[in-house]
Amino acid sequence: MESIKSHSYEVHLEELAEAALIQHIAKNNYSKIFVLVDTNTKKHCLPLFNKIIQDKFEVDHIFEIQPGEEHKHINTCMLVWKWLSEKGGDRKSLLINLGGGVLTDLGGFVASTFKRGINFINIPTTLLSMVDASVGGKTGVDLGVLKNQIGVINQPEMVLVIPAFLETLEQRQRTSGFAEMLKHGLIKDEAYWKCLREITDYGTAEVIQVSIGIKNEVVMEDPTELGIRKILNFGHTLGHAIESYCLENPNKKSLLHGEAIAIGMILEAFLSHKLQGLSGLSLQEIKDTFVTHFGKEEFNAEDIKAIVELLKYDKKNSHGDINFVLLQHIGKAVTDIKVPVNLFEEAFTYYKES
Repeated sequence: MESIKSHSYEVHLEELAEAALIQHIAKNNYSKIFVLVDTNTKKHCLPLFNKIIQDKFEVDHIFEIQPGEEHKHINTCMLVWKWLSEKGGDRKSLLINLGGGVLTDLGGFVASTFKRGINFINIPTTLLSMVDASVGGKTGVDLGVLKNQIGVINQPEMVLVIPAFLETLEQRQRTSGFAEMLKHGLIKDEAYWKCLREITDYGTAEVIQVSIGIKNEVVMEDPTELGIRKILNFGHTLGHAIESYCLENPNKKSLLHGEAIAIGMILEAFLSHKLQGLSGLSLQEIKDTFVTHFGKEEFNAEDIKAIVELLKYDKKNSHGDINFVLLQHIGKAVTDIKVPVNLFEEAFTYYKES
């Protein structure tokens, strides 16, 4: 299976990933090799990682952080920076991030800022992080419950996608990653969207490779998100606001990223229908697909008001305007669309309808 070439690194899959890691360590004289894990990946993924490296090279230190979006903040970074410093990390050190998107986002940010930047390798262990966080070089942390407000774009040395890690996931986590895969089809490839709607096993290396390839193609064209890369944010404007709201509200069930984005894509598909001519048939197809895989969440008038209020913090905003990515049709997205406030409530009403 061919590796995917990004700007300054490659995404290696399956056996190529294992070989690439061993070769990279062998030819680079790193002063120390650190591995960052969370509680879950230490238990479920570190044994497989150790089996892969066996006696090929030695890890100097392993550090464990708490899992989950609620720990993706600067205080966790402080703990990791302090650990790296105490363990003798220098500019010739390597940080291997073994975990999902929260961990690779945070670990990449830590590495990008420690000693003004050390090398890092991402080994995503969730489907979401394999198809989304593996490409693009976005690193960062949340500011309170506001997602990804602090960070930099900086590329890893390589990304290693090893689908065997998916066997450690519960089904809810797998489905969360499927949301981003469906998004790739919606914004760029109608044939891929239709394929995903038909298959039952979306965790194979072959399907993952297609999703990574779609995202990589977009990122290669626009690495700093000045233009077309914005299409990757479809569903994320309202989706991030929903995710943040549910995270801070003790009366709401916390949602995984993909679960929140799935809702966001239904809502933003409705806005696309109203403002960009997305057909009613396509709108219903999108809604049916996401409801089938993710079910529905309940939002009352108070919830909706609070979620809309959070939109003003979206990082795509400019000059006080809330900018949306919308669909003209499945496979074709457009950026920087202003949405009348009155349509938000209509979108939620559509979402609630059976």
